[in-house]
This record gives sequence, C-alpha cells and structure tokens, in this order.
Amino acid sequence: MTHEYDVVVIGGGQAGLAIGRHLAEQGRRFVILEAADAPAAAWRSRWDSLRLFTPARHDALPGMPFPGDPDRYPTRDDVVAYLTEYARRFALPVELGSRVSAVRPMPGGYAVELADRTCVARQVVVATGPFQTPRVPAIAGGLAAEVHQLHSSAYRAPAEIPPGPVLVVGGGNTGFQIAEELAATHEVHLAIGSRQTPLPQRPLGRDVFGYLTALGLMDRTVESRLGRRLRDRETLIGSSPRAIRRRGVRVHGRAIAADGATVTLAGGTAIDPRTVVWATGFGLDHSFVRVPVFDAGGAAVHRRGVTAAQGLYFLGLPWQHTRGSALLGWVGRDAAFLAGRIAAHAAMVGPMDAAPDLAPESVMR
Repeated sequence: MTHEYDVVVIGGGQAGLAIGRHLAEQGRRFVILEAADAPAAAWRSRWDSLRLFTPARHDALPGMPFPGDPDRYPTRDDVVAYLTEYARRFALPVELGSRVSAVRPMPGGYAVELADRTCVARQVVVATGPFQTPRVPAIAGGLAAEVHQLHSSAYRAPAEIPPGPVLVVGGGNTGFQIAEELAATHEVHLAIGSRQTPLPQRPLGRDVFGYLTALGLMDRTVESRLGRRLRDRETLIGSSPRAIRRRGVRVHGRAIAADGATVTLAGGTAIDPRTVVWATGFGLDHSFVRVPVFDAGGAAVHRRGVTAAQGLYFLGLPWQHTRGSALLGWVGRDAAFLAGRIAAHAAMVGPMDAAPDLAPESVMR
C-alpha cells in the first residue's frame, strides 16, 4: 500500500508538532508519523515528579501559549496535556503506532517505509528528538545480578526503588534532580564525571532564562565562539554540588569501574549500592535514514537542519542551531526556518502530483 504526500514528518513530539503547524498553514499535504501509541510519548516516559526548568512563558509552540501562570514551572503531565491539546486544536495529522523502518531516496523524493505501508513524498523532516537511545556505560556489565540497575528513562518514583543505598551516575540536570528526590527516602550517592556550570533558578527573584534571553545568550548559534565552547557541556539549572550536599546527597567523582556489588569511583572510593541509576543521557539513532548525509561517526551533517540531500531535513537536535534547539519553547524557531526552506523547495520542484516516476518500485536500494 502506498500513500503520497508533499511532506512526511517522522516523529510526533514537540519538534514534529511545531513543523506540522507551519505545514498546515502552508496548506501542504503531509502526515506526522509517530512510533508510539500515545501522543507526547517521550514526555510520558520521564519520571513522575519532573518539572521543566524553563517557566511556562518560555514553553510554548507556535500559535498556542502554554496555559496557566507564565511564571510557573510546568510538570511532566502539564507538558503531555499541552502537546496533546496542541495536536488536537490544530487538527494535525498525527498517525500513532507508525514506526518508520527506513527512509530511502527515490527519483523526485523519498520513500518512507513502515511495516504495513510505504509513504512517498517530495520532502521529509526527521523530527525524532534527542531522547532516542538510552546510553549506559560499559562498566554496567560488571555489576552483579543482585544490584538493581536502571537507566534514568526507566525511573519513575522513589517508591519503586528498593531499600538500601542508591548510586546515581551522571552530573547533568537529570542526575541531580533524581538524586535530590531520592535523598528523602534513601541513602544517595551521586557520581559526577565532568563538572557542569551551575546557574541559580531565580537570581534576584527573576527566572534565569529571562536574563539569558535578554542578554541574547539563548540565540548564540552553534557556529559562534561561545556556541562552540558550550555545545558539549550541560548547564545545571537550580542545582549545584554544594546545594545537593545540603540535601544529604554524597557527591563523588566519576564512576570508573564496577565489579560484583562494588562500584569504584575516581580517587579510589568504593561503594556497594543496592541500586544504580544511570543518568548518563541518550544517543541519537538515525540508522533508519538510508541517505548519505552522515559523517564517519554517524552524526547527521546539516546546516540548521538542512542537509545536502535535497528535501531532507532534521529538526529538534541538540544545538541544531542554538542552545534552545532541542527545548520545548525554542524548537519552533528552527521549525519556522525549515518551513521556509520547505516552501522554497516546493516552489522549485512543483507539487507531488507532477512527479510521474514517484512509485515504490523506483526506490533505490
């Protein structure tokens, strides 16, 4: 079964919905393919008490303010509700349970393959987001079976963690927030690999993102001198080693080895945790994109999401263009830019119906 579109968007999260709003305004014939069976799936999978570190005034997608007090910090469930309503309000064509197995070039466009059908389109936007493949260090394999271990993406609440000492590995915002929550019910150790720059949440009573925006720091591009320095570093918002120690968390250096029930930390400290939470981030998986737009390390080569393959784009990547490219309230800017490129490309090549050779059997394998 084959379906034809002007644009296929892969991923129904915040990036996919943001570009979808622009495509709807342009009158494009498009579809948003979402692998999960529920909207806002990436947010649904985060821990129960998660709160954004950006206030609601900075959390809106194009055309719809985030509801409620603009100075509040929305919860996970607030974000799920917002994204669900966003898709409903703008009648965006999100098809749930539609996992893409391959994107292949073909004459005049691309074939997007799913288990039960193929979509062909002039243009494709890969908007699968930054939270794709949980990353766990190799040392995890040295832990004994009796040590309960999980990635932060599987963490939900303290009540699900067995009694006994907990080691949280990871010095980013996720690691700090989970360690702080667990400290109320468990003995908690936090292993930090590289020190991150801490920023207070509300210096002088005003949210820190108000200052960052006013100073233009959120608009610094990945190609700027500051952007090149910051792109591989995470900034701690509202957390710091000193503050989390006051909560009872014991802070250590990097976790360097695991053997049986013991984890060895930098400096020679050894602890025997009952549970290890790997707050070690995510990797990107674009292996389904069978188009030569990747470097030797497998990273997509693009300029603000635009690749060398005509009509193929990426959206929602960390530092795609600025610090905010992967954040809820900033992804809309990159979406607007790509929508402009999509419109320009469509004007150049004409509508989908004008491509007589766009058929599934013409796919280049």
